[in-house]
Amino acid sequence: MARFDNTHSRIVAWLKVILPLAALAILSSLFLISRRIDPEAAIPYADVDVAERLREPRMTAPTYSGQTSDGAAIVVSASEARPDQGEGAGAAGLQAELTTPDGASTRFEAATARVTPDRTVLSLEGGVRIASSSGYDLTTDSLTAALDRTRFESAGAVQGSGPIGTLTAGRMVLTQEPGRPQSYVLVFTDGVKLIYLPPSP
Repeated sequence: MARFDNTHSRIVAWLKVILPLAALAILSSLFLISRRIDPEAAIPYADVDVAERLREPRMTAPTYSGQTSDGAAIVVSASEARPDQGEGAGAAGLQAELTTPDGASTRFEAATARVTPDRTVLSLEGGVRIASSSGYDLTTDSLTAALDRTRFESAGAVQGSGPIGTLTAGRMVLTQEPGRPQSYVLVFTDGVKLIYLPPSP
């Protein structure tokens, strides 16, 4: 019985030495086999100049949506927007879409834009493109849009194509048709020139 106890004690004593060594060997092999961490492959962070952002605060990819008093839906987005001191806000890479209650839609694209402090007037500048669901594809230098009612008005000449041909005009206005609340018209004035292109047979 004493011999068995001595054998058992020796086994326990050896296991107290062997098991910690085995655990240490396993941990060492894990560190040796594991893939080396590349500091250059760490999680990338945005390359942003914090000081510049503090001097010139801005928003990236802002979106505005609303409804005019006559029921038209308008959605405006930009690649970047920034506040102006006491003069509303400016934006770059602007896109806007107007959907009127009669189901027609008109898209506007402009290089830059500016909104008044009361957010009622949006000025599109730097070359504006107008594309309507009725088939008009027009360009103009600048355009003024009311955000509280449906009214888009060019500041100067427009040119492009329409359902019946190519045209130029000194001014263009998209607005609600007087006396018909659910109807909207695109009006060209100030020296309109239309080259009629008959439809292909």
